[in-house]
Amino acid sequence: MRCTLVFLLQGGRILLARKKRGLGAGLINGVGGKIEPGETAEEAAVRECREEIGVTPLDLTRAGEHDFLMDADAEPWRIHVHVFTARRWEGEPQETDEAAPRWFGVGEVPYDDMWADDRFWLPQVIAGETVRGRFEFDSAETLVAHDVRPWTAAETWQTPEALPSPPPAS
Repeated sequence: MRCTLVFLLQGGRILLARKKRGLGAGLINGVGGKIEPGETAEEAAVRECREEIGVTPLDLTRAGEHDFLMDADAEPWRIHVHVFTARRWEGEPQETDEAAPRWFGVGEVPYDDMWADDRFWLPQVIAGETVRGRFEFDSAETLVAHDVRPWTAAETWQTPEALPSPPPAS
């Protein structure tokens, strides 16, 4: 599965959203979701921001790519995530049936209410760095392994061998 994640940054603040449904429901994160067939990562990032919080990013900047191995201890499946930041957008963030956005100071990011991997790479993204990461979660959504490195423009992302997409929601 290919996905996007967008973080709006403005004046020492970061916009995060509590996810209301789907994978990670109840957790706080950036805004994003699945890349649809025929969409680029950038197109999906803009679409997801419009759908989830009602804003249109105007200046998406690539901030990283991550590969997640989920259910590593059972029936593994992968998520490849394109991470972006934006400092300009149209519209005001608003709550929808998918997400409840909220501004945080960059020194007040609620990592205890987020996916466990975020604390290993989000500070670098907030600081303007570009990163790449690999993370493994077990079937209880516990982070069991991680590797985060700086990512230079000269590098290309090497997606590991394909594993099945997640099982359909029941």
